[in-house]
Amino acid sequence: MEFHINLAKDTWQFAFGESGKSTRAVLILVILAVLAPVGFGREAAGPPERAAPAGGAKESVPSFPYVAEITGDNVNVRSGRGTNYYSCGKLNKGDRVKVVNHQLGWSCIVPPAGSFSWISMQYIGIDPDNPTVGIVTGDGVRVYAGSDSIKPMHSTTRQRNLNWGDKVKLLGEVKDNYYKIAPPDGTYLWVITQYTKALGPVGEVPPTVVSPRPAVVRPPVVVRTDISAEAGLKKYYALEKLIEAERVKPIAQQNYENIKKALAEIVGSKKAGKAIRYSESALKLVERYEWAFKVEKAVRLQDAELQRILERINKARAIKLAEVENLGRFAVIGQFQTFVTYGPGHYRIIDDSGKTICYALPTGSASKMDLSKLVGRKVGLVGTIQPHPQTRGALVRFTETVELR
Repeated sequence: MEFHINLAKDTWQFAFGESGKSTRAVLILVILAVLAPVGFGREAAGPPERAAPAGGAKESVPSFPYVAEITGDNVNVRSGRGTNYYSCGKLNKGDRVKVVNHQLGWSCIVPPAGSFSWISMQYIGIDPDNPTVGIVTGDGVRVYAGSDSIKPMHSTTRQRNLNWGDKVKLLGEVKDNYYKIAPPDGTYLWVITQYTKALGPVGEVPPTVVSPRPAVVRPPVVVRTDISAEAGLKKYYALEKLIEAERVKPIAQQNYENIKKALAEIVGSKKAGKAIRYSESALKLVERYEWAFKVEKAVRLQDAELQRILERINKARAIKLAEVENLGRFAVIGQFQTFVTYGPGHYRIIDDSGKTICYALPTGSASKMDLSKLVGRKVGLVGTIQPHPQTRGALVRFTETVELR
């Protein structure tokens, strides 16, 4: 009899012969061991309480934290301890991670380079002096583990909470009213311990942590070329004109990538003379232009979010005003109850806590209505308010009732 669990790179296989009760007992233990980390919660704030390093490794494992090497390819990095948590990327053989804890066959790791998290735009202000820095504007603001394959609104694993004044690094992407951010300190991800090999304590082994997702496309390496002083100046002046041409375009249409590459070629030359110095200054100038573009983009995003917030506020205000206008004609609003102490036909109005607001007595057309169906319902009474000497409270003589929801 064979028992398979196929979980991408979270894969185990066990095979047993038909050996009766002992086989079934072992099988049950295996199933329990596999299912133990598969919880139903989505809280993975980690690391949990630290236990002695385990995970089934035969060799001695250094104390936490330590550097481990991934021993397989396509190993899932998950948002929590268990295969029911979503994948936040993959690691390959030779990649290194920083392990801070073990639990039930899983290793809790510092998010590898390239990992990211999500945080609600509603609670983030942008630092005007540094548009790549977000400042938290609330307490207990949740940070969720990010995944390229799952939308922010479906990224349900909470990594930690941040409070007022905490800072986060914005990665430039906005989706579903969430900012994409670098994982803050104190956030963690998980890999199966089976695919890790301890190398040594942090500090003794370089933690060469790589991206858990496909490698980022890097700009091509500029090959050093020898450009003469005359050719260097000629090329620089042509590039200077291209820079000015880009500057007159709308900010969103400006693109300096090719210009920067050409300037870098001049800087990398050994014989370009003073064109090297000019090109270095031009590169710094272009960087300032691009920085201004980032600031403008961040301000646009913040203005758009502010506009959405104002629209929600104005909509809610309009609804409340409409409610006030509609309810203004009522002498009293509350739950309609019978009150037979002073004879049939008397009623009382109570609030949500059960306290009596006033007493009520139908008059005019209301006295001919069947009011029993309103008992226990929230109503508004149209009528006049007068003293009620018997209870030293107020009495509403009402001519009309309106059931409210």
